[in-house]
Amino acid sequence: SIGNGTGSRETERLVADMLSDMPAESGPKPLKVIVSEAGASVYSASATAAAEFPGLDVSLRGAVSIARRLQDPLAELVKIEPKSIGVGQYQHDVDQYRLGRSLEAVVEDAVNAVGVDLNTASAPLLARVSG
Repeated sequence: SIGNGTGSRETERLVADMLSDMPAESGPKPLKVIVSEAGASVYSASATAAAEFPGLDVSLRGAVSIARRLQDPLAELVKIEPKSIGVGQYQHDVDQYRLGRSLEAVVEDAVNAVGVDLNTASAPLLARVSG
């Protein structure tokens, strides 16, 4: 996965060149996928990320978060405050308390609609499960 932030186009070209240079006999080529970086920097600097990856630099924590978003977006996105994702250019013009409550309710609804695997779910994901 490649984050869609600064330098993403250059990185995508580099990866595309590397993939095209792979010999056909090496098997199927990996896919490159552009993933939204929205809120990744907030997560990477959080206490949750520091506890989860104590030996990693902040930038590497962000890279892990972006890669995990490709694998399980909901499980990764619940680790950050919904307002950090950026929900529109006018999000700061509305009542912040009501916006926060509404976004939290939507996240909780999504988690409960999809369900979680209790064996692999993180604490932030389990905190959103009703009941």
